[in-house]
Amino acid sequence: MPLCLVLSDDLLDASRIAGHGRAADFDVIQCRDSTALVAALNKGPVLTLLDLHNVGLDIAEVVAALRAGGVKKVIGFGSHVDAARLKAARAAGCDEALPRSAFFEGLEAKMEEWMPRPEK
Repeated sequence: MPLCLVLSDDLLDASRIAGHGRAADFDVIQCRDSTALVAALNKGPVLTLLDLHNVGLDIAEVVAALRAGGVKKVIGFGSHVDAARLKAARAAGCDEALPRSAFFEGLEAKMEEWMPRPEK
C-alpha cells in the first residue's frame, strides 16, 4: 500500500486528508512539524503533502530533504491569497502548489493520480 506523509499542524486538515487517503486505500501519516516529517522518510513515502502555512516551515530545505529521501511527488497547499508562498513552493521544487480550496476539491481522485497503484 503506498504511503503518503502529510505535514500539517492543523488537525482538521490532516484528518480530512487521512480520510480521503484511507478511502482510496492509502496509508497516511500526519507529521506536525518538519523534523517529524524528515524522520518519517525511512518509511518509504512516495507522496508528501505540505501545508505551506505550517509553523516554521522552510519549504526549500524540506523539499530538498524529501527529494534526497526518494519522495516521488511533493504537493503544497495554502491560502489562495498568499500567491507569493504558492509561487515560492513551486520554485523550491514542489510538483504542484495549490490553493487550499483547489487542493481539497476531489482530493481522493488527486491522490490516486499522484500515487498510482501498482498494476495487478
